[in-house]
Amino acid sequence: MYASITALQALKSQKTTHPRIVGLIETCEESGSYDLLPYVDALRTRLGDVGLVICLDSGAGNYDQLWLTTSLRGMASGTLKVQILTEGIHSGDASGVVPSSFRIMRQVLDRLEDSATGRLLPPSFHCEVPAERMAQAQATAAILGDELHKRFPWAHYDCGGATSFALPTTTDPVQALLNRTWAPTLSVTGADGFPALKDAGNVLRPYTAFKLSLRLPPLVDAATAVQALKTLLEDNAPYQAQVTFESGGGATGWNAPDTQPWFEQALNHASQAHFGASVGYIGQGGTIPLMNMLSAGFPKAQMMVCGVLGPKSNAHGPNEFLHVPYAQKLTAAVAEVIARMP
Repeated sequence: MYASITALQALKSQKTTHPRIVGLIETCEESGSYDLLPYVDALRTRLGDVGLVICLDSGAGNYDQLWLTTSLRGMASGTLKVQILTEGIHSGDASGVVPSSFRIMRQVLDRLEDSATGRLLPPSFHCEVPAERMAQAQATAAILGDELHKRFPWAHYDCGGATSFALPTTTDPVQALLNRTWAPTLSVTGADGFPALKDAGNVLRPYTAFKLSLRLPPLVDAATAVQALKTLLEDNAPYQAQVTFESGGGATGWNAPDTQPWFEQALNHASQAHFGASVGYIGQGGTIPLMNMLSAGFPKAQMMVCGVLGPKSNAHGPNEFLHVPYAQKLTAAVAEVIARMP
């Protein structure tokens, strides 16, 4: 919000001509932006014919150039619970007769994910990467190279910062980009049913529950994926265990509209003017639910989705940080693009 206002102040202070600009501020993006589209509909006549939407909630491949976000993955989340007993019992008495709820959990998740590679098994969770996005990924990989995996805090780096290691997935920068932005992936972000280590006894636990976060390719419908996920995980439970998946909701991803010539020229000019390098195009692995809504609300508009979440910024982490010099240049680039609208 402040970057947007600062960009407008820069235009005003330099008496630069610009088109009519409207600010729409909403504060529940982390909760799904459920009220955004109703406001867009209610304000449509006041908003008028929108030619450019600017959203500054995204990331950057590095801090050396302007980066335009071209796609966002969607998400399906929920809690998977496997219950085999009504209460905990002595493991020496029951193991071998009563199966472990954790082992059943592993079997159920094996329906969804190849644990050796991380590839999700259902074909419906995948989509074909558009040719334009493939070409952009190749160009971006040439810019970023091995920084695509160096940017993460790997536990197996030694104290001297050595970087020769074998990744569990791929060291190919193009494939790494595609894995991060166009491949479905599963993360377990929470667990229940486990005592703390200091409190753990020789007890066979009655249940295991995992919080699942499933990232979906930009073109996969989230509601369909959530239903498919529930059916896949709950049907034909091993050992007649009680297996339930309680959905935590979903958000469909986003793929940017075709770039108009004026917009591409404006982006390149702004990047060269303020960074001394050409604009970069990059997909993001996270989800910004409001972007799909804004594309639905303004189907003819160009989408300038940028942000300051670059290497080591650690979004949502306890040490999240802002690269101030990049933020300053990005703000100036936004003003530049606005001034070059036809």
